[in-house]
Amino acid sequence: MPTCNKVARYSAAAALAALLAACTSMEQLPPGTPLAQVETQYGRPNFECPLANGGRRVIWTQQPLGQYAWGANVGPDGRVDRIVPLLTDEHFRVLDTGNWTPDRVRCEFGPPAEITEAGLGEKREVVWSYRYKENSVWNSLMYVYMGRQGDHVTHHHPGPDPMYDDERFFWR
Repeated sequence: MPTCNKVARYSAAAALAALLAACTSMEQLPPGTPLAQVETQYGRPNFECPLANGGRRVIWTQQPLGQYAWGANVGPDGRVDRIVPLLTDEHFRVLDTGNWTPDRVRCEFGPPAEITEAGLGEKREVVWSYRYKENSVWNSLMYVYMGRQGDHVTHHHPGPDPMYDDERFFWR
């Protein structure tokens, strides 16, 4: 029977190692990690755009139905600077400063979950909505208003995600 105990201990150790590896989050990868290594562990990014320095911005996003996205800038050498969660209250605050065009917003956060229009008459604006967990708790949308022509951010604010208001959603 001692052989069975060794097998059980090795199996338990291997399972614990696999569990700990699965718990490693993208944000914990050190800056300078090759993108190929990140892709091996987490898969290919599902959105990217070029950067002025010859590198590219890469994003792993769960939009339109998920609430999380991670992004990194990749230098011409193929290494990531750092991977950060994008759909957070803190990160959405970058929209408070500067001139944000639709391309710049898309490169910062990835594609939105929805693009709609809101308001009446002269107050009508294009609105991009990103699903996320407000304060890491509430099922929410960050509404990013892109002006009447849809060409620049005018303001943004969070609100409840109506996808979770439908009582049929909870009783499936």
